[in-house]
Amino acid sequence: MGTIRIVSGTGTGPTPTAAYDAALAEAGVHNYNLITLSSVIPANATIEVGVDVPNLGPPGQGLPVVEAEATTDSGEEVAAAIGWTREPEGPGIFYEVSGADEETVRNDVRAGLEAGRGLREWSFGEENLVIETTDATEEEYATAIVLAVYGQSHALV
Repeated sequence: MGTIRIVSGTGTGPTPTAAYDAALAEAGVHNYNLITLSSVIPANATIEVGVDVPNLGPPGQGLPVVEAEATTDSGEEVAAAIGWTREPEGPGIFYEVSGADEETVRNDVRAGLEAGRGLREWSFGEENLVIETTDATEEEYATAIVLAVYGQSHALV
């Protein structure tokens, strides 16, 4: 499999899409077409957290990700998080959550991971969490994202 990079970012803009694009830019993946995956971690994957994203291929290619994203224009906080747990050197699960406040998002990630462990007969290890929060101003939208980026990009056409 290779490497799964956990990256995050926030951004603001005059529209929800502009704020989302700015958050992707801060995370280092704004030049790719994101392909959403479900939340299973392959057994042979290495997970790196908070690293700068290297060149993952030419702009416009498809990039597989697990994504948590929240956008607001209310002047209120939004939060996005990805939590994960896995067997030591084995398979695992991601659980992605977004919402209106950090505490609720943290609690929902923990509850989701607990439920996911209950569906599998694996020997899970420690839980991990990356969370990003932001507030919108009255003039702009704001987006918080956390992504688990799987490997390299690939051609779509």
